[in-house]
Amino acid sequence: MLTVSDDHAVARIMKTALPENAKIAKEAKECMQECVSEFISFITSEASEKCQQEKRKTVNGEDILFAMTSLGFENYAEALKIYLAKYRETLSRGGESRSGPSGSTAGAGSSSN
Repeated sequence: MLTVSDDHAVARIMKTALPENAKIAKEAKECMQECVSEFISFITSEASEKCQQEKRKTVNGEDILFAMTSLGFENYAEALKIYLAKYRETLSRGGESRSGPSGSTAGAGSSSN
């Protein structure tokens, strides 16, 4: 199974959803890490299946959006669609950034579904 290696990013995102003085147990961080890895594998597998059916080798943003919608994550897909459009706009202006539009981490602080 795929594992997300940047546990600091997951912990940082978790902290944004909690009161400032809250602490997160190591086990909670590890559990969330496993959940994130499983979620990414789940979505990517569905997107990859679509690519195989269409005889394509590269998974793109639309494939991920399709997978999220078909798996019941429409609310997240809608937010990601907006993010993807902003990211592409940033790229087209020559302002490529590893962290995405406006320098923020994808999905940080958002919680909808």
